[in-house]
Parts: sequence; C-alpha cells; structure tokens
Amino acid sequence: MTRNRILIVAGIVMAGACSASAQLAAPAAPSAPVGVAAPLPPAAPVLLAVPAPPTPAAFPAAAPVPPQPIWPDLLSDDIHSQFPAWTDQLAQVQVNVQAQVAQARAQAEQARELARQQRFVFTGFNGRGDDGLYSNGQRALDRSQWDEALGNFNRVAANGGPRADGALYWKAYTLNKLGRRDEANAAIAELRKSYPNSRWLDDAKALEMEVQQAAGQNVSPESQSDEELKLMAVNALVRSDPDRAIPLLENLLKSAQGPRLKERALFVLGQSDAARAQQLLEQVARGGGNPDIQVTAINYLGAIERKKGNNQTLLEIYNSSNDVNVKRAVLGALRSAGDADHLLQAVKGEKSADLRSEGVRMLGSRPETGDGLVSLYGSEQDLNVKRAIADSLTAQRNAKALVDLARKETNREMKLDLVRRLSNMQSKEATDYMLEILK
Repeated sequence: MTRNRILIVAGIVMAGACSASAQLAAPAAPSAPVGVAAPLPPAAPVLLAVPAPPTPAAFPAAAPVPPQPIWPDLLSDDIHSQFPAWTDQLAQVQVNVQAQVAQARAQAEQARELARQQRFVFTGFNGRGDDGLYSNGQRALDRSQWDEALGNFNRVAANGGPRADGALYWKAYTLNKLGRRDEANAAIAELRKSYPNSRWLDDAKALEMEVQQAAGQNVSPESQSDEELKLMAVNALVRSDPDRAIPLLENLLKSAQGPRLKERALFVLGQSDAARAQQLLEQVARGGGNPDIQVTAINYLGAIERKKGNNQTLLEIYNSSNDVNVKRAVLGALRSAGDADHLLQAVKGEKSADLRSEGVRMLGSRPETGDGLVSLYGSEQDLNVKRAIADSLTAQRNAKALVDLARKETNREMKLDLVRRLSNMQSKEATDYMLEILK
C-alpha cells in the first residue's frame, strides 16, 4: 500500500512538470468568440518547492582601463588627417630646433678651435702657458721626437714671453739634430740679436761650435746614440767613483747637451758628499748656467740643505732672482724642507701677488703658521692674496685666527667671506662670534 502511494505521488509530480512545460512552449490559445465564455483552464497541480538559483549580477565587473595619454599621438595618420595644419607646424618647429642645435654645435666647435689657437697668446702674459709648451718640448727632446719638440719651441719663441730665449736655444738645438744647420745658425743669431743679455748665450756659443763641426755631415740614426752612451757612462759613475767624475760633469754642464743628460749630471753632484760637488751644485743653483738646469739644481740643493737643517742659501737665491720659475722652484724646495720660517720670509718680501698667493698656500700646509698668516693678512692689500690666506686658515680649521681677521676687516666683501667660512665651522670661537654678530 505504501509503495502504491509513492508511485501515485510521483506520477502527479511528473504530470505537473509536463503540463508546465507544455504551457511554456505552446503558443497562446486563440481568444473565444465574442459572447461565448472561454473555458476555464484546469487547476494547476501543487508542486514541491525548489530553491531558486542565485541571481547573477546585473553587469559583469568591467576590466581596468589603462590611462589614456593627455596628448594624442601627434605622429599618427589619424591625427594628421584631422589636424593637418597642426602637425605641419609641429614638424616645422622640430626642423627649426634641429637647425638651431646644429648651429650651436658648430659655433661651440669654432670657439674651441679659436681658444686652441689663441690660448698661448693669452697665457703668454704670465708665462704659465709657455711653461707647459716648454716642458712638452723638453720631453719630446728626451724621446728624440724632434719635429714635435720643434713645434713647441717655435710657439714659445713666437710668444716672446719669459722663456722665449730658452726656446730659441732649444729650437737651434733641435734643428741641428734634424740636420738643418743653416736654420740652426739662424736661430742662434736671432737669440743673440733679440736677447743680448740672455743667460743662454754661453750655451748658444757651445752649440754654434758643434753646428759648425757637424756641417757637411749627414744625419743618421746611429749618430743619435752618442747621448745615450754618455748617459750610461754618467749612471756608471754614480755607482763607482763620482768624485773622480766631477771635472767631467762640470764640462758636461757647460756643453751643448740635451736636458736629460744635464739633469743626470746634476743628480750625480747632488748625491756626492764631496765639497767640490756641492759647490758646483750651489753655483748652478745660484744661476751659473742656463735657467733650466738652475731650477733642477735648486731642487737637488733643497735636499742637501734639508739634511743640514739650513735653507738660508735657498732664501738668498730667491731674493736675488727675478725669474718667476726660479722663485717658484725655491718656494717648492722650502715647502719640501718644511722650513716655514724661510718660506714666510720669502712671501713677505715678494712683490708679485701671484707668487705671494702660491707661497701662502704652501704655508697653509703647516699648522704652526697661523700667526704668520694673520700677520701677512694685516699688511696685505690684494684681495686675491687675502682670500688665499683665508683659504689656508680654513684648511687649518683655525677659527680663532679667522675671527680675529673678521673683527678687523673693513672691506665688506672680505668680511662676508670670512663670516661665511666661520658659519661652516663647528667650534666655540666661531659660535661665540656668530652670537656676537646677532647682538
């Protein structure tokens, strides 16, 4: 009985489902004629409740849209078709900018070329540019690069600066090495005519004799090895018996030899403890030769004086010379010797502001020179030298000295400079002075 009831209920459910499907799929029944009552539809069977599926979202979540550029693609065909005038103007602007950039680059290159051509003319007034050319020429001589050396010495001689007479000598020397004897004699004649009081005249006389002896001889690579052999002989004398070689070295210094060989001869004299060797070295350092070997002799003499603890000779050389290169070499030798007292004396008596500035900066490397620098500042009138003194005191972190200078300084520009330096110092003296200014 129970089984039959289950089958009946299942059949009723199946029938109801088929009826509902038929009603949904079948077309609507035609309406009844007017005046005739339409038949009532059969009662819908009772169905079991079925849970409805969840309602989907009304719209799916939109994918993130990448940010659009503020400006349209000016190079696209669509934009060009829509705004032809706009893109044409842009293209013209780009062409104009490129032309201006190219013109600016060309002008910059012309300016650099002009600077290269005129650099030594402008620097010829102070000789510093000539110094570089002169040194390059001597290095070229050491490498037997005669054409390069000749070009450098030609420029220095043409500038007419302090080293022009030496450049004329080395020009003649180089021309002789190249076998151009007539031009070498012409350079020597120009040296005698233009610089009748030059210290190069003795060397030029020895060179002239060598040129005359070599006249008519062909120049060959083998003949250039003589100087190398002499250099080897000088090196051997250092190891064997330098005292015996002193007379030979003296004659070598007076001959028409290249700078490397003469420098080596001075080195031998500087290493010797013989009294005659040191006398010769001091003689050359005092000017008993051309200015080139004098500078080298000063460097070696400085080493000897440092061992003795007496640099009075160097100070005497400084005070008796008018050659800027000689003075600069003496300042360097005194600094290397750590002789702040003689260095300070040299700076005090110096008339050239440039040399005073160089000496002041050398003094700045010695922490015990603060009082001397302050005394120099009080008597100094050149602002550049004053700044150099302030630089040295700043490097020493000497706030007390800078405060003393700032209190007495009447030039507003320099006073501001001193206060600026003190404002960057972490010291009690600087802080107290800052508070003093604010009162």
